[in-house]
Amino acid sequence: MSDDTAMTPAQYAEEHYFQNDPRTNRERMLAGDWYVGGDDPESNRISRKGYALCDEYYRATLAGDPDAMRYLTELVGELGEGAYVKPPLFVDYGENIRIGARTFINMNLTALDVLPITIGEDCQIGPNVQLLTPVHPIDPTMRRDKLEAGEPITIGNNVWLGGGVVVCPGVTIGDNTVIGAGSVVTKDIPANVVAVGNPCRPIREIA
Repeated sequence: MSDDTAMTPAQYAEEHYFQNDPRTNRERMLAGDWYVGGDDPESNRISRKGYALCDEYYRATLAGDPDAMRYLTELVGELGEGAYVKPPLFVDYGENIRIGARTFINMNLTALDVLPITIGEDCQIGPNVQLLTPVHPIDPTMRRDKLEAGEPITIGNNVWLGGGVVVCPGVTIGDNTVIGAGSVVTKDIPANVVAVGNPCRPIREIA
């Protein structure tokens, strides 16, 4: 019998939650299953690279480097033609983010991309927006044992997210929709509506 008190969270989880699961924590994460963060060497390497690229992109932009966008292109999984993200920005990995053509994202984007974050074409994303895919257990024991998971976020084409909007795990926002500043989007929002509030709800259709 192992001494639980001497185990790391990852070791404890392997013995108590993942006995018959041969996958790495990164493989579990990408599958949307429970995993323990901070333990997987490949995830840690990609995360550190993402932090560095965010910093390099910010510094290059401040310095007026005409080729600063190369850092953003390397950071995200896909950057559409004419898309722009105003630094600084903050990510978990970067590689799980897709940004469509001609989309503009204002400063201080926080995109926690343990699972895919897909942003459509021609979107306007205000400052201080948070796109959060991580999920933590409601069960207090599992949460204490450091398990987490994720659910993808999908934002359609021509969507406008006002400043300070928070989009929660698993949410899809339909094409052409406007989300009012400061809203907390906890559930899917359909296309062609204006939606506001906490929790965010549609208040009218867009003709």
